[in-house]
Amino acid sequence: MYKLHKKQNVPISLQEAWNFLKSPKNLEKMTPAAMGFKIIDGADRPTYAGQLISYEVTPLLGIKTKWVSKITQVEHLNYFTDEQLYGPYALWHHTHFIKEIKGGVEMEDLIYYKVPFGFLGRLFHPILVKPQLEKIFKYRSEKLIELFGEYK
Repeated sequence: MYKLHKKQNVPISLQEAWNFLKSPKNLEKMTPAAMGFKIIDGADRPTYAGQLISYEVTPLLGIKTKWVSKITQVEHLNYFTDEQLYGPYALWHHTHFIKEIKGGVEMEDLIYYKVPFGFLGRLFHPILVKPQLEKIFKYRSEKLIELFGEYK
């Protein structure tokens, strides 16, 4: 199992950050166009425990796949967790934390994941999967700055 941990400070209120994160439709804004990300179903309500959200995504090598996530935990103004039920990973557990800090909020992503295909997946992880995830989260960081400004 692998771990990806990212933090970013954003100059917005806790409520504004929560309102942005709890809308599944904002995930499209935060995903590079090259990923071919498209919400199919389940994003018509703010995030709630038990919510199922279906996407189409092209994570690697132009191969389109479906991804179904379940929101497993929600704590208002604090965090929510999504888990992949079906998709490109053998396991995907992603918790989105927010906390108020001086002059804004700290947004934190903690992801535990496993790649499919056993030994081959582990072999390609450092070559394909990890760089792709780093690229996606770099894009998200840049997009948050574009949308809300840079934390000073």
